[in-house]
Amino acid sequence: MIAGPPASSKKALPVSDAPPRPRPLLPLWAAVVVSAIAGAVLDLAYPSVGWWPMAFIGIGLSLVALIGRSAWGAVLVGFVFGAVFFLIHIMWITRYLGVVPWFALAGLETLFMAAGSVPIALAYRWMPRVLPGTAARLIVLPLLVAGLWTARELFMGSWPYTGFPWARIGMSQSESPLAHLASWVGVSGLTFLMVAFTAAVIEWLRMRRLADVRTALPAAVLAVLLLVVPAFPTTAAGDLRVGAVQGNGPSGYFDPRDRNDVLNAQLAASAPLFGEDLDVLLWPEGGIDSDPLADTGTAAVLDSLAERVDAPLIVNAATTRGDDTFNTSMLWIGGEGAVQLHDKTNPVPMGEYVPDRWFFEAIAPDLIGLIQREYTPGTNPPLFDLDGIGIGLAICFDVIYDDVIWQGARDGAQVYMLQTNNADFRDTDENLQQLAFARMRAIETGRAVVNLSTVGTSQVIAPDGSTIDGLPAGEAGHLLTDVPLRTGLTPAVVIGGALKLLIGWGSAAALVALGVAAMMTRRRTKTTPAPEGTGVGRSR
Repeated sequence: MIAGPPASSKKALPVSDAPPRPRPLLPLWAAVVVSAIAGAVLDLAYPSVGWWPMAFIGIGLSLVALIGRSAWGAVLVGFVFGAVFFLIHIMWITRYLGVVPWFALAGLETLFMAAGSVPIALAYRWMPRVLPGTAARLIVLPLLVAGLWTARELFMGSWPYTGFPWARIGMSQSESPLAHLASWVGVSGLTFLMVAFTAAVIEWLRMRRLADVRTALPAAVLAVLLLVVPAFPTTAAGDLRVGAVQGNGPSGYFDPRDRNDVLNAQLAASAPLFGEDLDVLLWPEGGIDSDPLADTGTAAVLDSLAERVDAPLIVNAATTRGDDTFNTSMLWIGGEGAVQLHDKTNPVPMGEYVPDRWFFEAIAPDLIGLIQREYTPGTNPPLFDLDGIGIGLAICFDVIYDDVIWQGARDGAQVYMLQTNNADFRDTDENLQQLAFARMRAIETGRAVVNLSTVGTSQVIAPDGSTIDGLPAGEAGHLLTDVPLRTGLTPAVVIGGALKLLIGWGSAAALVALGVAAMMTRRRTKTTPAPEGTGVGRSR
């Protein structure tokens, strides 16, 4: 018998014996095309089209284009996906401001989308090296991909200048049977579950073991979770009779108008409520075009209105206190004036103020010169106490910031009154997209929402997301509605902040650990000696 070679002569396995790098599912040119289609399809899930299942198709096409890609390949397909989606999704910016702000914002979000595609591609590359088993592929990989997608959303929604959390995947589901999950995990948690389900289905199909029912279990469990778990219940606490007035005045930034034209439009639309029994009269953002804290004539008009309707007012105007200007909501009581104030927490960059104005004026002086407003961020709570009833507040774009909404609920809000002014985006999708966010906030917090615009569409939304009452866009009118009150906090409000930290930083840490493990695995594979007897054959 001829023995194998001595131990000292063992040979290392060649690099080719390492676990193979996943091959792209699509050639790069096809991945670029699919990414462009994915961006357009994803936009269809949001208003005004609102075909919510398209979100899953858009996510799926985007992930398929990323599987097996190199880092630079991921940047390219992520860039195309982001560019197509955002250029369509926020086209409403061009309504008055033209193409420069549209390209600037869409371009910035596209860059973030492209950069955030690299970690997802790395997860697909590294996971088979470190955890090649079936369970890891069907469970761990989809969860990591979902976490990285959600982390990208969270980053884009917080930086720079408070971010732009406008297009989160979860927000596309305001009228879908999945919206109820937002009461448990919030909007970002819903994004996570949707992406995890889509990624799990992709892996199930890639395994090509459809006859093995066990391989479908992870995706099936997620599907059941998405569809079957009921909304978290909050407790009924009576109702509040709310008058809400949509004046349809010339309230756009560039609308030609004389002094108090907007105020007069609101007064005219409020007249039918005189003599009605109501607990509070609500006006929209910018419903007063002069500062009632400084203008005695405007203050007298509000006092008279409060007396005519025999109820407190919740109104909004630009106010100046000291050297600062604020976008301010006021609880106004006749004869007493503004007894409580809330200033907008997150003024809109490049809309309500210009951050680093010196820098941007050097780039586009004519455009930046149009933005004369310089609102200061507010620090007072987004809550009014109306005779013991908590009124949660969010002024216009503040509706898209979780912390503003959650703080109101934690501080005791039993109903939300969201004041907005969509006049700069008349006849665009912006109005309906923002209304969808208001609907998601109702479901997420388990509280009714009165979403009131100067120009529409205004609605009263029940805690389950259904519409109680409403006014069409572009028409002056009023609502008089018994709005349900609720108490109790949903899990989304209680753990939402911690859940976002866990998903965001947890998925980033998991990817780093996975990368280190993949590197160590590759290094060991390069240097591992061949088993006994593999060098020279043996004979008997």
